[in-house]
Amino acid sequence: MKYIKYIALSGLAGIALWSCQDDNLGPVLHKNGGLAITSPTADQTWELKEINADASNTITWSPADYGFAAGTTYKLQMDLAGNNFAEPAVLANVNAESADIKQGDLNNILLAKEAEGETPVQVDIRVISSVNPDVAPDTSAVVTFTVIPYSSSVVIPQLQVPGSYQGWAPSDSTTAVYSPKSNGLYEAFIYFNIDDAKYKYTVGPSWDTNYGDDGNDGSLNQNGADIPAGAAGVYKLNVDFNGLTHTGLRTDWGVIGSATANGWDSDQNMTFDPATKKFTATLDLTVGEIKFRANDDWGVNFGDDGNNKSVEYNGANIAITEAGNYTIELVIVGVPKYKYTIKKN
Repeated sequence: MKYIKYIALSGLAGIALWSCQDDNLGPVLHKNGGLAITSPTADQTWELKEINADASNTITWSPADYGFAAGTTYKLQMDLAGNNFAEPAVLANVNAESADIKQGDLNNILLAKEAEGETPVQVDIRVISSVNPDVAPDTSAVVTFTVIPYSSSVVIPQLQVPGSYQGWAPSDSTTAVYSPKSNGLYEAFIYFNIDDAKYKYTVGPSWDTNYGDDGNDGSLNQNGADIPAGAAGVYKLNVDFNGLTHTGLRTDWGVIGSATANGWDSDQNMTFDPATKKFTATLDLTVGEIKFRANDDWGVNFGDDGNNKSVEYNGANIAITEAGNYTIELVIVGVPKYKYTIKKN
């Protein structure tokens, strides 16, 4: 299911009217305000119903005033109230002054943010206007209102990743990148079982809407060229669907820390099993701490901030409280949420 509506920013052929002219700086565009959310208002409550999952609630705003008829793009963002848009969900990206949001999509976003079904939760919404890359965007005042989600399973938005490594099958949901926060940012670790694999991204299980990279320059193009990978292995794939950019990094994983034989000086390598899709290592550990990191470098590393067997980038060190021989597993391939196990043998 497509959660983010992306409409490319229309290029401006020219700007007919400028507010003033500076001989040294050239044309200067004055922003005259005007951008404000008009509905919903702070006193409103939206109660979402599963029976209305395909029905839409509408968010409207007054246009930004640039002093001329501008081809303005509006990005509508939402986050839990008080989170200061640290992890905003992108509800829409449109060339219009309103957006229809399906109740099912909004409900799924709230549950992914750990809101409780049948329990009122306050949310913040704002809209950001853009008219030209050379002009700073405008941001509306935040509107805080109440939403009551319904209990349901969380469906995480995804893009399929068909390629030569899996038979060019966009219907294969096991090869996908995920956006757990429904913010247009997708990621997954995918195993390419052949050298020099080629792949693309599709919206849904068909080729109707697909993206490649015509220049192999990190920019995605609709119906673009196949994207090349290198040697077979596990690749960290990231897609920014808001900006239509992507990256791919081949990763080998290891365990490092004061509890390992080499301390914090070097990694203990893990082995990837394509059948189980797990990285595994059997190690003698002492009392101390460990972390996981990729490619013998701290650029990509995992710890555990909540001591709950799930990992976070740059997370806290994982405590080993008893010396012994351990089997350690890291599960990151083909799943939207990453986890690990440490079992004493």
